[in-house]
Amino acid sequence: MTNHEPMAGNFGALPQAAPAIQASPDMETRLQGLVLASKDVISFLTDLAVLASSRLSSPGNRIHTGVTVIRRKRPEALASSDAAARALDELQNGFGDGPCLTALRNGITLLVPDLTDERRWAPYVKAAREHGVCSILAVPMDLAGEAEGVMNLYSGCSSGFTAEDISTAEAFASQAASSLRLVLRIAQLSEARNDLAIAMQSRTVIDMAIGAIMAENRCTRDVAFNILTKASSARNIKLREVAAAVISSISGEKQIDTYFDE
Repeated sequence: MTNHEPMAGNFGALPQAAPAIQASPDMETRLQGLVLASKDVISFLTDLAVLASSRLSSPGNRIHTGVTVIRRKRPEALASSDAAARALDELQNGFGDGPCLTALRNGITLLVPDLTDERRWAPYVKAAREHGVCSILAVPMDLAGEAEGVMNLYSGCSSGFTAEDISTAEAFASQAASSLRLVLRIAQLSEARNDLAIAMQSRTVIDMAIGAIMAENRCTRDVAFNILTKASSARNIKLREVAAAVISSISGEKQIDTYFDE
């Protein structure tokens, strides 16, 4: 494929409507707007990927963007500007190696100007070329320990990223990282709240079952709790499920709701 030749299929020329976002003079305000409008991490990352593609694309060189975020004890978050970028990110994750994952691990920007000359990551590079990709730019995002993130940019042109493009992408990633850190903290608080609500509900159900066992067997709380845990172990099911079964056998209730002030 010759230099600046557009990719086939989904990797075509930039639609004429997109430059309006690219020309936005106040990216920080736009990113803040995304934080307020996004309902969760994935929706924010998706909006971010679309914004990055619009900002970095040019007529004849449409940029497709994927964003990967890895958080401790949480599933990996993947988002993309379009189906083509998502397919390329999933390909790379499937191979377990590639320029974007390398940039994520090393924390440095990585440019592959022409995949036909690239000898690293051979299986992924071959698959990416078959998808019409000619150059890749991977820009890590500094999330200050909240998580690890990388912005994955794909072009159907050889040398599809100029020095100015790289600087623009790095500046964008830096601004976006600040907003993403805020989104991740909000998500962490929301997840902690949900985890607490689930734990409180489980505790309520278990306490109710212990009380029922104490009344029926005229035993202490410790003895009742031991009866529950032995039943849980013997049946190989969760303690909460055993407790719910005990309550259901007495009251007939299938669903035990827990109410508490927020």
